[in-house]
Amino acid sequence: QVQLVESGGGLVQAGGSLRLSCAASGSIFSINVMGWYRQAPGKQRELVATISSGGITNYADSVKDRFAISRDNAKNTVILQMNSLKPEDTAVYYCRALTSRIYWGQGTQVTVSS
Repeated sequence: QVQLVESGGGLVQAGGSLRLSCAASGSIFSINVMGWYRQAPGKQRELVATISSGGITNYADSVKDRFAISRDNAKNTVILQMNSLKPEDTAVYYCRALTSRIYWGQGTQVTVSS
């Protein structure tokens, strides 16, 4: 069992930055991949970025030049640094952990105003 808690969402102007954090607890030894996904109203949830236990990262093309995912193993957390934010980045951002099953956090709202 894995529990995920996101934090760091909020309201920012276009061009601004936010830093999202995801803290994992429970059977964290079994986590292979952690990542961030987002879902805008009326749209499907989509991948933003992932990072494996070996440090391999993957980004959606739309954020690759602006966002950075990293791990803080001492705190069992995953960070998403978001820079040069655009209104189209507005969504609920969800942390995800992959073991033998998928675990989701509750989500944190990111709103980018124009």
